[in-house]
Amino acid sequence: MSGTVRWLVALFVTVAIQAASAQEWTGWRGPERDGIAPASQTPETWPEALARAWRVEVGEGYSSPVVSGVRVFVHSREGDAEVVTAFELSSGARLWQQDYPARYVQNTIVPGGLPGPFATPAVDGGRVFTLGAAGILSSWDAASGALLWRNDYSASVQVTGLFCGTSASPLVAGGMLIVQVGSDAGGGRVLALDPATGEEVWVWRGVGPGYASPVVVEIEGQRQVVTLTESSVVGLDAANGELLWSVPFTDEWHENITTPVWTGEHLVVSGPRQGTHAFTIRREGDDWQAAPAWSNARVTMYMSSPVLAAGTLYGHSSTRSGQFVALDSATGAVRWASEGREGDHASVLLAGDDLLLLTSDAELFVAERNAEAFSVARQYEVADGATWSMPVPLPDGLLVRDATSLLRLVPVD
Repeated sequence: MSGTVRWLVALFVTVAIQAASAQEWTGWRGPERDGIAPASQTPETWPEALARAWRVEVGEGYSSPVVSGVRVFVHSREGDAEVVTAFELSSGARLWQQDYPARYVQNTIVPGGLPGPFATPAVDGGRVFTLGAAGILSSWDAASGALLWRNDYSASVQVTGLFCGTSASPLVAGGMLIVQVGSDAGGGRVLALDPATGEEVWVWRGVGPGYASPVVVEIEGQRQVVTLTESSVVGLDAANGELLWSVPFTDEWHENITTPVWTGEHLVVSGPRQGTHAFTIRREGDDWQAAPAWSNARVTMYMSSPVLAAGTLYGHSSTRSGQFVALDSATGAVRWASEGREGDHASVLLAGDDLLLLTSDAELFVAERNAEAFSVARQYEVADGATWSMPVPLPDGLLVRDATSLLRLVPVD
């Protein structure tokens, strides 16, 4: 092979790798679990209109799609089976599909609610990890769809109490796969597993889980797994699962749903009846303490997790029939709030200098990232059904999942 040919091959491979890496949205709220997309993964400007490049049926569920390279992965339900499907990002063509028995009857306290899946898959090391509503954890080969291993935690998941299904999205961090399973009837577990085999590295046992997804943060040099249970917020040593600290965070319906946010100064959590709270986490000798820093009872984030940018938290509060808000992350003070009536739920993303706000009514607002005022630059109707799942930002548009289908939206020429 001549030097010129080798150079051309290397250039082609480099361009291909860069193109693939520009489309990495590999888990719940993105690769860093913070709802922030780099500018390279979002349109430079948002057009007056969006068109459907393709639309495919995917089945029911609330799990969000994820993207790695040229593939889109979706976890859904068809009858008594949970289904995992890989699509080609460019065309929507189905590349592979697998299903497995996963009968699950939704709790009757959720009228009309679908029986999952709720948790968003995670993609790492050529593997796709899915966690179903009944606690069936599976590892799939991302290229072929072959089942690599499975751990069935369904015996610990019951809906006889207030619990409505496993919702904590799996997370790969520090070479371990972190999952949270159980229910309010029999207690919960946070587990660290070997991603290659599913074997247990460590386990923490406590009260039943909430619905929020765990995050890994570093505080004073200590890596911690932070998550919500049905009645508390806990911080675990990421190396061995030891409980470092815990603070009560109770809700009469056990609806601890929003993903916690670490600001670098405070840990922020919110709930539909508790309001929004910040805690200072610090080491005192050999012990850790979590002390209240501020609270705002007027801002009640129900199912929507906020994003942090330059000292401001942007989110969706359930007050005033759905209201977009901006909070000072140091004090909890409201910097601005929209008029209201923005729906029961909204996915909140930061895409470059824009906020992407997708309501459950399939209405997408593109707003300026502005700590002083709420200003909408674009507004689109993006789907035919309800949109409870997190969208995926792409360099030329976005992916949206509605009640039964997945759509790729691109700018109108």
